[in-house]
Amino acid sequence: MVHQYKLGGYNIVLDICSGGVHVVDDVCYDIIEIYEKQTRDEVISSICQKYEGKNGITREDIITCYDQVEELKKTGQLFTPDTFEPMADTLKQKTSGVIKALCLHVAHTCNLNCSYCFASQGKYHGERAVMSLEVGKRALDFLVENSGTRRNLEVDFFGGEPLMNFQMIKDLVAYAREIEKVHNKNFRFTLTTNGVLIDQDVIDFANREMSNVVLSLDGRKEVHDRYRVDYLGNGSWDKIVPKFKDLVDQRGGKNYYMRGTFTHANPDFLNDIKVMLDLGFNELSMEPVVCARGDKEELTEEDFPIVCKQYEDLASLMIERRKEGKEFTFYHYMIDLKGGPCIYKRISGCGSGTEYMAVTPWGDLYPCHQFVGEEKYRLGSIYEGVTNKEAQNEFACCNVYARPDCADCWAKLYCSGGCAANAYHATGSVKGVYEYGCRLFRKRMECAIMVAIDKELSE
Repeated sequence: MVHQYKLGGYNIVLDICSGGVHVVDDVCYDIIEIYEKQTRDEVISSICQKYEGKNGITREDIITCYDQVEELKKTGQLFTPDTFEPMADTLKQKTSGVIKALCLHVAHTCNLNCSYCFASQGKYHGERAVMSLEVGKRALDFLVENSGTRRNLEVDFFGGEPLMNFQMIKDLVAYAREIEKVHNKNFRFTLTTNGVLIDQDVIDFANREMSNVVLSLDGRKEVHDRYRVDYLGNGSWDKIVPKFKDLVDQRGGKNYYMRGTFTHANPDFLNDIKVMLDLGFNELSMEPVVCARGDKEELTEEDFPIVCKQYEDLASLMIERRKEGKEFTFYHYMIDLKGGPCIYKRISGCGSGTEYMAVTPWGDLYPCHQFVGEEKYRLGSIYEGVTNKEAQNEFACCNVYARPDCADCWAKLYCSGGCAANAYHATGSVKGVYEYGCRLFRKRMECAIMVAIDKELSE
């Protein structure tokens, strides 16, 4: 499968199954476009009619270009057949029963009342609660017990707002540092916070123990304060931005993400990114809202071309700032053209429900944080292990080739089939696709590859 597009002044050709990325001239681009649809003589004749005699291009040049395309096909760099489907089920089976990461819901409660919150203001459609240290310790023991020979383990502190249970987090990290020595494991911790409770104690602890910190900021004050309000309806921008700046400054400007959400109210989200940059934040992420159909925050068809233009303009801004020595990171544009994810990752996806699970304050296990509260997907608990094998098998079989709608999509080995939670909430099936999100992903990926190409060719 081949995908072609033009962006940023580049003619880009992607060979999906080999991972090849080609930047070509107009003649080569047009040859590739019709190469498999016409005979050699028909292709050469058609291209000659369009280009011969223009800008010094000769028939011999066109024939040479055709032969180069043919050679790329022979060497497996163009029109490479898809041979991965038979591996799809067996690859996940190799790591069956091995868990490498947990998302600990240390607080099913929050001090903000964001209307677009997928977690129902931190309650996950249930009761407000905080995780006890005993449950937290058992969760870490469960992870160690089920991690097999893996040494590096990941734990995310999540909510609600996890800092509403900060002392427990500190005590749990101390426990982890004790047991990792005993079991020859290495814990890597991350923290996601809305910032309201950040103080110097939090900053010191996070910068000492957290490998990454995710900070929730939607950008412009008026955009942020539209949704991210307290229970009295007061916006949180003025309160949290100085705290975020202190944390990031003391962290050395590394290993953090400013994580924003854009909605129908701000499809022009590049303006929010620019505000974050002006505030001195350079590690950025802006996510499209995922909400119930018909919600006022839902992105619409009218928003779609606006959002696509924002992604293109963001790509141009990243290139411009890199050339000025002011480079910044956008999470969705992080792509490695030379290495990239291994084929296991490309086929199997995120590992939710198999390698990665979420733990509620009571110790229940779910495939990931976005499934918490969906009782049909309760997998078991940290005490009894995984007992809902039927649900887990559904996720174990949930790869890019298990989704019929992905069969002809050029981006399938970049998104690995997409987010199972988004698919479920959009279609009722983890093997469905969130079609609007897929279209946005394809646009993001085109922009990300173009940015990477420009950087590669500039070095």
